[in-house]
Amino acid sequence: MSYRKDKELSLINTHNSIDSAELAELFKDNWQAGIHGIAFSAYEEGQEPGVQITEAQIRKRMKILQPHVHWIRSFSCTDGNEMIPVIAKEYGIKTLVGAWLSDDTELNQREMNKLIELAQAGFVDIAAVGNEVLYRQEMTEDELLHAISSVKGQIKDIPVAYVDAYYEFENRPRITEICDVILANCYPFWEGCHSNYAILYMQDMYRRAVKAGKGKKVIISECGWPNKGQSHHGAHPSDENAMKYFINTQNWSREYDVEVFYFSSFDEAWKIGDEGDVGAYWGVYDKDENLKYQ
Repeated sequence: MSYRKDKELSLINTHNSIDSAELAELFKDNWQAGIHGIAFSAYEEGQEPGVQITEAQIRKRMKILQPHVHWIRSFSCTDGNEMIPVIAKEYGIKTLVGAWLSDDTELNQREMNKLIELAQAGFVDIAAVGNEVLYRQEMTEDELLHAISSVKGQIKDIPVAYVDAYYEFENRPRITEICDVILANCYPFWEGCHSNYAILYMQDMYRRAVKAGKGKKVIISECGWPNKGQSHHGAHPSDENAMKYFINTQNWSREYDVEVFYFSSFDEAWKIGDEGDVGAYWGVYDKDENLKYQ
């Protein structure tokens, strides 16, 4: 399928003239054509952060993703997650590697030390110091600035940045200034946007991050849509809405050369603790590693 046809269908969120079978075929074609990047979901059923993940489970999922993605994004550098960028490089995949920061200062230091070690060894293409730690209010802005600065001082020739919601880069210019690139999470779903307008809303989120960045490159570090679970205001999870959002995001990304990390690769049940039942259904693949929407 040509991308020209894809672009002609990039407004599928605004009408219902496409049936579910054709929608599923468009989803499959987009996935087979390949996407820029994806958030790597490491945890299998019954696992959650804090559990040691194995090399074998990482390799199994990396092999599934390898034909379809150019980049993967990881979120932590401890408990086995430090193997993700090493294995990704073996598969020829570029890496956005994150050190997970929280209110645990000892763990933060271990995360940052391992991120630095991985970067110095050549396994990191972009280093992310923290993910939404300001949104969660687990660190102060000054503490985060110190963490980013300390990592930047030991990583050379690799962009170092921080990941958070797009509006944090508007509201916190000191954070925006210290980042080499802007890594913005854009979720129309979590802002209650109806699927008919989700792609337009996401584009506006991106434009706001670009304006805040004042010339710095902006990468969408997370964006996605769940296919099951409870609605969030006007945003409704369904197979149809998830497929439409995926297709439209990829068409827009290709047309305007915007780098997007789709969230997420595999369903992970542990996320229901923070997000409710909808948290378990953000993957392109289900928890058993089957591609959805067949």
